[in-house]
Order: sequence, then structure tokens, then C-alpha cells
Amino acid sequence: MGAGHAHRLYLPGASPVHRLPPQCKLVAVLVFVLAVVATPRERIWAFAGYALLLAAVAAVARVPYGLVLRRTLIELPFVAFALLMPFVASGERISWFGLSVSEAGLWGAWNILAKGTLGVVASILLAATTEPRLLLLGVERLRMPQLIVQIAAFMLRYADVVTGELRRMRIARASRGFEARDLRDAGVLARSLGALFLRSYERGERVHLAMVSRGYDGRMPAPQDVGATAVQWTAAAALPVAAALIATAAWITP
Repeated sequence: MGAGHAHRLYLPGASPVHRLPPQCKLVAVLVFVLAVVATPRERIWAFAGYALLLAAVAAVARVPYGLVLRRTLIELPFVAFALLMPFVASGERISWFGLSVSEAGLWGAWNILAKGTLGVVASILLAATTEPRLLLLGVERLRMPQLIVQIAAFMLRYADVVTGELRRMRIARASRGFEARDLRDAGVLARSLGALFLRSYERGERVHLAMVSRGYDGRMPAPQDVGATAVQWTAAAALPVAAALIATAAWITP
């Protein structure tokens, strides 16, 4: 969790959302997602309300809407699955834009798209306004076991290192005239993956020995204090409280 390791998902800024402690934002996003999931799928107006709440958060955080839309492309596989549901699901068939589709499948597709997209957007805003190392500190503040936090921290720190090693191996293969064309080249790729695993394992051992020699005792020093005040918890509660009110209204409204 060393300082200075920026992540491409993080958008630097000094907005009120950026300044909130990470544990506050984690709890806020979790409660928001639970409220969205608990909302009956037939209450379309409720999902529009959730979208407006996220749009307001993005505006306060100064996160461009275009950036959020581009990053939602990560859910395309789920979108493809949802779009197939009205055609393959069983149950009563109805005519929709001239097509014969399953009514249950149509509601199921809407349920996946609406709730999944809202959850993805909430996660995008969280990642865009919070540095990954601070997210881990926030998880630690929420009493996540130290070992799990440290494993996640090392994965975050060295994912780029392993990716860079893989890129250099690919360039080395290309410089020797290798180009994967069919299954006959799978052996070369398999040996490359094996070499990558061995290099990563050896690097991990060297890093661990270097840490131990510098006094590592099983706990990483916190780079900064991420304590939260009552005012900050109250500010972070605005989103989940509003979402909870919408979910409650969706349940009690006929």
C-alpha cells in the first residue's frame, strides 16, 4: 500500500466526495446497492430515482458523465445475456415491438439491466473518487482481517508488474518471429505462462525477504489516518438514506 501507486480508474480531485473517508464511501455504496436490489422490478420510477441520485453524486464529485458511460462497457457480457432472456425464457408470450417475447423474460432482462447498471455505476464512482490504497485502508477500518487486506494490497501493487512482465515476454516472442495462429502454438503459450509463474513466484520471494530485512512483522504501516468524524458519516449517509427512502416507497406504493 505504498504511496504514489496511482491507478487508472482513479480520477484525482478535491471534491467533497473525494475528501470523504473511504470506509464511509464503502458503507454508503453497499447500502445503496442493497436498496437497489431490494426494489421490486416493476417500480420503474424507483430506478429512475436511483439514477438521478448517482447523477447528482457524479456532479458533486466532478466525474464526467462521458467517462462513467465509457466505463460501463465492462458490463456488456451481462447486457448480451439479458437481451437474450426475452427470447429464450418460458411463460406467457407477448408482442413487443413486433417480436414475440416472454413476458417473464422481458421483466427479468429489465431487472438485470437496471440493477446491474446502477451497481456498476456506483462502483465506478467509488473507484473514480477513492485511491485503491485508501479503499484497502477503509476496508481495514471496517474490521476486515489483516491478512486479507494485505493480500489484496499486494495483488493491487504487483498486478501491473506481472502485466509488464507478460508484455515483455510477448515482445520477445514476436522479435523471434513467433505469432500464434492456431492450436499448434498452444505449447509455446503454455510454456510462456509457466515461465511467467516461476518469475512471479521468485519475485515474490525476493520482495518478502526484502520486506523482512526492513522490519516487516506481518502488518503494513498505514500511510495516513483515515478516521471518520460524525459529520463525514452524516454526509456519506445522504446517498444510502435517499436510496432507502425510495426503496421503502417502492414497496408501499401499489
